[in-house]
Amino acid sequence: MAGAASALFLLDLKGRVLIWRDYRGDVSSVQAERFFTKFIEKEDDPQSQDPVVYDSGVTYMFIQHNNVYLMAASRQNCNAASILLFLHRLVDVFKYYFEELEEESLRDNFVVVYELLDEIMDFGFPQFTEAKILSEFIKTDAYKMEVTQRPPMAVTNAVSWRSEGIQYKKNEVFLDVVESVNILVNSNGQIIRSDIVGALKMRTYLSGMPECKLGLNDKVLLEAQGRTSKGKAIDLDDIKFHQCVRLARFENDRTISFIPPDGAFDLMTYRLSTQVKPLIWVEAQVEKHSRSRIEITVKARSQYKDRSTATNVEIELPVPADATNPNVRTSMGSAAYAPENDSLVWKIKSFPGNKEYMLRAEFSLPSITAEEPAPERKAPIRVKFEIPYFTVSGIQVRYLKIIEKSGYHALPWVRYITKAGEYELRLM
Repeated sequence: MAGAASALFLLDLKGRVLIWRDYRGDVSSVQAERFFTKFIEKEDDPQSQDPVVYDSGVTYMFIQHNNVYLMAASRQNCNAASILLFLHRLVDVFKYYFEELEEESLRDNFVVVYELLDEIMDFGFPQFTEAKILSEFIKTDAYKMEVTQRPPMAVTNAVSWRSEGIQYKKNEVFLDVVESVNILVNSNGQIIRSDIVGALKMRTYLSGMPECKLGLNDKVLLEAQGRTSKGKAIDLDDIKFHQCVRLARFENDRTISFIPPDGAFDLMTYRLSTQVKPLIWVEAQVEKHSRSRIEITVKARSQYKDRSTATNVEIELPVPADATNPNVRTSMGSAAYAPENDSLVWKIKSFPGNKEYMLRAEFSLPSITAEEPAPERKAPIRVKFEIPYFTVSGIQVRYLKIIEKSGYHALPWVRYITKAGEYELRLM
């Protein structure tokens, strides 16, 4: 970070200081009033409500959570994005301790708040923002604290996200590769937006300080090694890692090497901006009969291989707001009219690959209509589904190695899931 924060302020909605902590001695509590004055001046102009305000040599960076403003003031040219990220992490820490961050919870726990502010920032530089580690030596009940208590090793070593001395009878790692497919199809049946957002979600139950190495069918790595994969290699975009991953090692040889946190965390997220063939295609025809009756015919077709099966499929079909008396027939699954959403929801528990199912629905329309008919609503067809043991991108975990100095054997479990993200077809 280029510069450091001078002070941290926690303010109520009227700009009054609830709690503040001075780190460098070059900013006073008066600065909070100056900040709020500037903030009020800009309140009427939505375009100028930036999270960073500069005035008379002091930069104010702030976020709002419920009825509390968290604001950092600095006289240095600091990295504003880092400070704002730190404030969001501070919110997470307070929520871990107090369930919810609001003015009342701060007033009830000001002793603990001051202790946290002392530990998470030192001389204006962020230090530890892992709530689990902080909770090992800062207890929510101040009376339970021991004066001679030493901070855990995680605070004083490089691995701030994991405690020492973790023990499990059975050492296991669960890795879920979850891909969400986002698709938008226009009224002509053309795909106008499609991408894949993926995440490697881990749950680790490992003793000691294990070293993990993960290998994917990464195109850059396989080409660098002069190797070919049995399946296709993929070119990952927009990769984001958990802080435990050694970034220098990844940039050097594309190896994902890390000491994992204990429990659940997202190891990595990625995005693939690629043309995706719709996994479930829906065609709909609407026929109006003599203004008093409407008939909807829907075909749903699965466009993936026979060996894959989608589960918990939901197809939400828009219907006119004044439609009544639904009469629905389906070749598979069940359909229910949801008048509160002006839609018909077709549910299919199991949808194998290369199958086509039909739905026919008939609705009554009011015999009396307004002289000026309301504009026709063009809501999209929305689809939800999950396909286990399948990924659209073709990403594969080639290996997951776990090495620990005690030499135990750990069981890695890998699972693949594809599900619908923002999956909309504007065909009706």
